[in-house]
Amino acid sequence: MPHASIIVPAFNAEATLDATLRSLRAQTFTDLEIIVVDDGSSDRTARIAADHAGEDGRVQLVMQANRGLAGARNSGIQVARGAIIGFCDADDLWRPHKLAAHVRHLAEAPAVGLSFSGSALIDGAGQPLGLAQRPRLWGIRPDHVFLRNPVGNGSAAVLRRAALDAIAWRPAGETVRDWWFDERFRQSEDIECWLRLALTSDWQIEGVPGTLTAYRVNPAGLSAAGGRQLAAWERVVAKLAPLAPDFFARHTPAARAYQLRYLARRAVSAGDGREALRLVLASLRLSRHPLVNEPAKTLVTLAAALALRLFGAAVLPAPFARRSA
Repeated sequence: MPHASIIVPAFNAEATLDATLRSLRAQTFTDLEIIVVDDGSSDRTARIAADHAGEDGRVQLVMQANRGLAGARNSGIQVARGAIIGFCDADDLWRPHKLAAHVRHLAEAPAVGLSFSGSALIDGAGQPLGLAQRPRLWGIRPDHVFLRNPVGNGSAAVLRRAALDAIAWRPAGETVRDWWFDERFRQSEDIECWLRLALTSDWQIEGVPGTLTAYRVNPAGLSAAGGRQLAAWERVVAKLAPLAPDFFARHTPAARAYQLRYLARRAVSAGDGREALRLVLASLRLSRHPLVNEPAKTLVTLAAALALRLFGAAVLPAPFARRSA
């Protein structure tokens, strides 16, 4: 039985899946299985996964009708045999020693249930953008997860199976399997899971040094997707607030301010100066926490939004010329 399982949820991912699977097959820690969950694709996703399975017996393909990213991850967890389970989206890449670093970390830190790393950002062609997510790695409390989500993205996390099973449940009407990720969320399903783990279990969340994930950025539709993402985030808060009312009463204003600032940076990247300025000003009105704790990032966001609104994209600061981090 493999020690580690890597789950790859894939929907119409023919353009990137081959590179993703090659990066996973090249892991220096080799006692693994790779589970590709084709989530109702209409392109060559299943064929590409089947070709890799034919070349490498560690790769297997699971096919299902579309259930969304959370549903694909859940289906992968259901069949996974490893004591350690990682996730890599079908357009992202893992550096060769990523899995080895997390296996070592979890072996040395028995209280840690979720191990993660920083991420380097790549463009649609897989080229480095020169930007990275370098989050807090240690001393992570639930409020850190809520305000800043140090895990960063869905391809950075590697968890113990036991930690996932600590938060599993089977909702009414589900007859096939448990849920670990909440399939009612088509966005923010990862932060909902990490925050639920932090609030309802004794498992710790901790990172390892390095940018071990390559996270692909697609600037298309960033501004339009912002409203849906904010709505999903608000639904996460509404769902989890009854679990810890005092926690959410204390931390939600600051967390919402960070969320609005993040969406403002996305709007800048999408070239929508009006929306970016609206969002960053709303963030500042809501809470001073981002300004006090991350003044440079907050002020650069404000300056970029104002410059874009007044003068257009040609005057954007360097962090926004390609994509906000």
